[in-house]
Amino acid sequence: MSDYRTNIITGKGLAAFYSDAMKYDRRDCFPQLKQYIEGEKADRVCLIYGLRRTGKTTMIKQIISELPERETAYMKLRTKDTMADVNADLKLLLENGIKYLFVDEVTLAKDFIDSASLFSDVFAAQGMKIILSGTDSLGFWLALDQELYDRADTIHTTYIPFAEHSRLLKINDIDEYIRYGGTLRAGEINFDDNELNTDEASFRDDESTRRYIDTAICRNIQNSLVFADGGGQFRHLRELYNKGELTSAINRIIENEHHYFLRDVLTDAFISHDLGRSAKNLRKDRDPETRTDILDRIDIEAVTARLMEILDIRNREQQTIGITDVHVSEIKEYLYALDLIEDFDEETTVPSPPSGKHTLFIQPGMRYCMAQALVHSLMKDPLFSGASEAEKKNVTERILQEVKGRMTEEIVQLETLRNASANEKVFKLKFANAEFDMVIYDSDENTCRIFEIKHSDKVVPEQARHLLDEQKCELTRRRFGEITERVVLYRGSDLTDESGVEYRNVEEYLRQLHYPAMAEDQQLSDGSSWDIKLG
Repeated sequence: MSDYRTNIITGKGLAAFYSDAMKYDRRDCFPQLKQYIEGEKADRVCLIYGLRRTGKTTMIKQIISELPERETAYMKLRTKDTMADVNADLKLLLENGIKYLFVDEVTLAKDFIDSASLFSDVFAAQGMKIILSGTDSLGFWLALDQELYDRADTIHTTYIPFAEHSRLLKINDIDEYIRYGGTLRAGEINFDDNELNTDEASFRDDESTRRYIDTAICRNIQNSLVFADGGGQFRHLRELYNKGELTSAINRIIENEHHYFLRDVLTDAFISHDLGRSAKNLRKDRDPETRTDILDRIDIEAVTARLMEILDIRNREQQTIGITDVHVSEIKEYLYALDLIEDFDEETTVPSPPSGKHTLFIQPGMRYCMAQALVHSLMKDPLFSGASEAEKKNVTERILQEVKGRMTEEIVQLETLRNASANEKVFKLKFANAEFDMVIYDSDENTCRIFEIKHSDKVVPEQARHLLDEQKCELTRRRFGEITERVVLYRGSDLTDESGVEYRNVEEYLRQLHYPAMAEDQQLSDGSSWDIKLG
C-alpha cells in the first residue's frame, strides 16, 4: 500500500497469505503464541525466533487465520528498511485500528537490536499486540538482554523433539529423524551442484550442509554482532571476523565428533573422527565377509582435503589468527544462545575429580549430513573408487550406521535431559574402561535407572554386558542408590530377557517421553497412532 514504507498486508489480503498454512498441524509451542494474543498484559511483545524451516512463518499464518481481518496486519521487513520506517508505519497502523501486528524478518532492520524497545515501550503500551519473528536468533537474544529486557515473551522454534517431528510429518522412524531432524522439510543433498550452493540455500532444501552452516548459523551470528552496539558485541571474535576466519572456527566446532570446545580441536590439523573410528572397526570386524582394511590404504590426506573443502574448514597453517580459549568460549556462548548446543554431564562413580561434560547438538540432521559429506569425499578417493562395489557399499554403510548409532544415543540423552523432572539428574556414567550411556538418578528416592542405547533392531547379549556387570553396578549403587531398572533402548520390540534386562523400543520411549498421555487417534506411517491435545 502506497501509504506505508514497508511491505504490509492487511484486510482481505490476509486470507490469501495464510491459506497455504492451514493444511499443516500446529507446533507444540502454538499455545504459547495464543496465550500471548489473548493475554491482558501491556508493554510486552512476543518474539518467535529460531533457525530456518522450523515453522515460524507457518505458525504466524495459523494464528492470523483466527484474528479479525480489520484489526490485523502482517509486515515483512527487507534489508533496506529501518526502524524509522517501521515507526512511521506503526503510527499509521495504530490510527487505522490495527490491534494485532506481526513483523516478520525484523532482524533485517540494521538498527533493530539497539531500537527494539520501540515496539514494547511505545506501541504495545498503547494496547497493540506485537509479534516479532526472524531467523537471526542471536539478534533477539541480544535485544532481550538490552532493549527488550523483561518486556518480551519468547517462543524459540529451533528445537524440534523426535515425537513432535513425528507428529507433524507423520513419520515415526528414528533414522528419518536422524536424517532430517531439526527442520520440518526433508530433501536431498548434492555437494557438487553449484546451483544449490547459492546465498538463498537452506538446510536440506536441496543444498549442502556447508552452505546451511554458513547462512543459517555463521551469518546469523555475524550479522547480529555487526548490528549490535555498533559491533561492540564481537568482543575477542573481532579479529577472527576481520580475517574471514570466524566461519572456519564455527565449522570446526560443529564437525568435531565429541563436540568439545577446546583450542586444540580448532587449531590441530583437521582429522575426521568418523573416518578414524570406522577404519578401526572395519579392521577388526568378526565377519570375514565385511572385515576390510581399505580405509587404512586409501589416501587419507586427499580424502580429508576434499572433506575440508566441502565443510569450509581451514588448517592451522591457513589461519592467520591463533584460536585462543577466549575465542572458543565466546563462540560457545553464541551457539548456546542459538539453542544449537546443550551440555550433557559425565559423572564417575566417585564424587571427585569434578564431573565432566560433553556437548550435544540440537539438530541431528546437520550432524548426519556432515557424515554424508565424508562418504561423498571417500567415494572420490582413487584407491577406494577402484574397490569392488560390494566393498564400497559395505564401508560407506558402516560409516553411516556408526554415525546413526552415536546420534541415537545423543538424541535420547538430550530429550531425556530436557524432559527430566526437578528431582531427576540425567548423565552418562563413566568407569575406568567402560560407561553406562545414560543414568537417571532420582534424588527423592535415592534410586537410579541405567541405560544402554543401541541403533540395532536385534537383541544381542553383548548389548547388556555392562548393565549386568556386578562390579560396575555395585560402584553405581554406592553413589546413586539402588538400581531399579536396567534398560537397553533399541529399534526392536519391547521385551524383558531372562536376566531381567528390559529391551524397549527407542521410538516409543521418545514419544512417551514427550507426550506422556497418548490415545489411539492419530495414524503414523508405521501403523502406530496417538492423539495430541494442544492447549
